[in-house]
Amino acid sequence: MRVGVVGLGLIGGSLAKVYHEQGHTVLAYDREQSITDFAVMSGVCDAPLTKEDLAGLDLLYIALYPQAAIDYLRQAAPDIGKQTVVIDCCGVKKIVCDACFPIAEQYGFTFVGGHPMAGSHKSGFKASRANLFHGASMIIVPDRFDDILFLEKIKALVMPAGFGRVTVTDADNHDRMIAFTSQMAHIVSNAYIKSPTAGSHKGFSAGSYKDLTRVAWLNADMWTELFLENPAHLLYELDTIIDALAAYRDAIAQGDADTLHALLEAGKQRKEEVDGIR
Repeated sequence: MRVGVVGLGLIGGSLAKVYHEQGHTVLAYDREQSITDFAVMSGVCDAPLTKEDLAGLDLLYIALYPQAAIDYLRQAAPDIGKQTVVIDCCGVKKIVCDACFPIAEQYGFTFVGGHPMAGSHKSGFKASRANLFHGASMIIVPDRFDDILFLEKIKALVMPAGFGRVTVTDADNHDRMIAFTSQMAHIVSNAYIKSPTAGSHKGFSAGSYKDLTRVAWLNADMWTELFLENPAHLLYELDTIIDALAAYRDAIAQGDADTLHALLEAGKQRKEEVDGIR
């Protein structure tokens, strides 16, 4: 299989590495020529991805920020082969799919929204690794859901990366769920670490502190774009947690042990429910 990768950051670099390890021909491009050159020189990919190569690809991953991914596809579309399946790797899907499905239809190739559910607090090609996606979920957003053979083809294309499962959904549901499972986690972590007390945590912190603060170390450029491209779903989750936190605060301020105990017990029970413990 001939695989193209556009963008050699954490996600794109990891895709290039794992597909190359699996024996596929990998052609890659990064806007920083030095990164493309290093990827080729170090054997991560077979050659730079050029405009002329686009017509012969079986699979093309676009691992860029959302607007950059849209802009790239719009510019590259006339040169992409009709047999090529294009998958983006952006953290929001509606804005990307709404723009890219019509482009693919116009030029006769296949576009599928994608979101590899794997990452790191570190970014860039230097942080990429071939096992990044091992056991992770790959979310795909197709333009049709009633063609089993088509969906099986897409699954076969992405599975060499080592994903543990493929989740199929629509763009709006993806963005609704990601606002809760990913975007909110980054906001809460980033806000929590701003406490003046954080500077004195050494010697007083253990696993809970590490778990809650891990994703505070984030790529501000990327997450700013992702948050602002998913405002409705993200604001719903923010309002929900603000209301919940206010209830805990009121109970503590009023010395209301019964209410506080009920809130804590309800949270514990909810955790058990959503994780299928009971």
